[in-house]
Amino acid sequence: MKLNLSINFIHLTGDQFGRPNKLKKFIPLIIAVLISQAGIFAQTDDNAHHSEWKFNIESNFNFTDPFFILPIITADKGHLHLEKRYNYESLKTGSIWFGYNFYGGSDFNYIITPMIGGLIGRIDGVAGGLEITLNYFEFQFFSEMEYVFDFKSSSDNFFYNWTDLAYTPLDWLWVGLSTQRNKAYQTNSYFQWGPFAGVGYDNFQLTGYFYNPGSDDYYVVLTLAYEFILKHRL
Repeated sequence: MKLNLSINFIHLTGDQFGRPNKLKKFIPLIIAVLISQAGIFAQTDDNAHHSEWKFNIESNFNFTDPFFILPIITADKGHLHLEKRYNYESLKTGSIWFGYNFYGGSDFNYIITPMIGGLIGRIDGVAGGLEITLNYFEFQFFSEMEYVFDFKSSSDNFFYNWTDLAYTPLDWLWVGLSTQRNKAYQTNSYFQWGPFAGVGYDNFQLTGYFYNPGSDDYYVVLTLAYEFILKHRL
C-alpha cells in the first residue's frame, strides 16, 4: 500500500515509441465490461442507504539498477475489485484488473480475490491473478500472484508473486518477511526475499524492504501508501 508521488499512466493507443498497439481494438470492450460489472457488483446496501468506495494509492520506489517507480491504484466496493498497475509485470508495461472479493471472519478474517487482467506495453497479453489477505490478531499474511500469457511469445509466459508475512506489535508499527518474483528487476535468485518494517500515521503508511541480504544482488524498496474511503448518499 503505497502512495505514488509521480503516477505514470501508459498511453493505451500506442507503445512507448508511439506506434499503434495491437490491443487498441480491445480497449472499448474492456472499458465496457468494467463499467457494466461495476454497476452490477457495486449495488448499495438497502439498509445503509449509501455507497462506499475504498481507495488505495500506492507506490514502490525500487532502488535498483535502473531505479523505477511501481504505482498501484485499487478501488473496492463490496465484492467489486478494480486495480491499475504500471511497471509491475515489466518496465513500461501497464495492466488493468477486474476481480471479485470473497471476505468474512472475525478474529480470523480473510479477503480472497480472484482476478483477470490485460497487459499493454513491453508485454502484451492477458493474465489470471489471485490476491489473498489473512488476518489473525497481530499477524497478517498477504500474497498477490499472477500468471501472464504473453501474446508475442509463449516462451515469455511468466509467474509473478509478492508475499508478505507481517507482525504488528503496535497499531502504527509492523515488521515481517517478504518474498517476490517479477520481471521488472531480476536477480540470480528465482525468488527474492528479505525483512521489512513499516510505520503508519493517520491514512499514510511507509514501509521499507531489504531484499537478498548478504548477497551481491541486494536492493531496497520503499513503499508509501495512502488509503481513503468515499461515501455518498443515494
